[in-house]
Amino acid sequence: MPTPSETRIQALAGELQQAGIAYRTLSPMADTGLAHDHVWLHRDGEDWVARLPKQSQMNLGPEDNLAYEAACYARASQGGQVPRLHGLLEVSNALPRGGLLVEAIDGRLARLPEDLPRIAETLASLHRLPLPDEPAPLLSPVDPWRAMREEVARQSEWLEQADLSSDVIDRIRAELDALPAALPDAARCLISFDTHPGNFLIDAEGRAVLVDLEKGRYGLPGIDLAHTSLYTSTTWDLNSQANLSLDEVVNFYRRWQAAMGDSPSAETLVACRRATWLWSLTWCAKWRAQHLRAKDTRQRGEDWSAELTDPAVIAHVRDRVDHYLSPAIIDRVQDELQRLRATL
Repeated sequence: MPTPSETRIQALAGELQQAGIAYRTLSPMADTGLAHDHVWLHRDGEDWVARLPKQSQMNLGPEDNLAYEAACYARASQGGQVPRLHGLLEVSNALPRGGLLVEAIDGRLARLPEDLPRIAETLASLHRLPLPDEPAPLLSPVDPWRAMREEVARQSEWLEQADLSSDVIDRIRAELDALPAALPDAARCLISFDTHPGNFLIDAEGRAVLVDLEKGRYGLPGIDLAHTSLYTSTTWDLNSQANLSLDEVVNFYRRWQAAMGDSPSAETLVACRRATWLWSLTWCAKWRAQHLRAKDTRQRGEDWSAELTDPAVIAHVRDRVDHYLSPAIIDRVQDELQRLRATL
């Protein structure tokens, strides 16, 4: 699979030299995602990974996006299950979106369902962290449920531009309308907002390390639990796909509840799961409507252009997007949500 271009590697090498950061060799890593290139820095002592943004999923300018991602790593690493942040490579002509230098994690990809207990422990370590006095620059809405509903509603504006059948659009909009206006217990904590299983590595100590952090915020933990275990997440990544049973999903939630000691109600957890599913569906519609656009040569905020990513990855994403927006899969997730509400 293609890796970051030689030009990009040379640019990184020049910026590392200018910053006085020593390394032995640079090893470009496979292009597997839509948001970053990754390069392994072999160093004397601990290896690092350079994360080079292709775009901002938070729709921020290059400097603000870099600061946001750095804050995600700095805050989340306090829980002990996230790579440590070692430094930043500033935005420059060579690296128009800058880069992050983080601890390299030598581990295998997560396997489901066997690694779900480890992932539950990792999420609890994140969600147990105390709220800071100054949450900025991370998002920290006073009403995180309202913020989630508004974010999904904004993405839903792309439904009519995604070449979907009227039946699929009507069904998604009906689900959006059915989201409750408020939740009985909506306490905030630090969440990743992007916990699909492909973002975890299992290290030699058996820890599930959450390696991809860029959309963190202070919100509802049920969003992370959903993003880990929904069908639209567990079948997303090429290398860690699984089709979880209802019992496996319930056991995952219960393992997290045991690690937390205090848990939102079943009503809140299922509402978060439904909202996260709808976030995923409306993102699929947005990507479907935008990915054929030319890349933004000015390298500003969000950019889903297929030109930024390996064609094989784009083909996989297109397949998943079409699959998740199909009536049969919508039926499947709706059925699971109904059964989960009666079981949790």
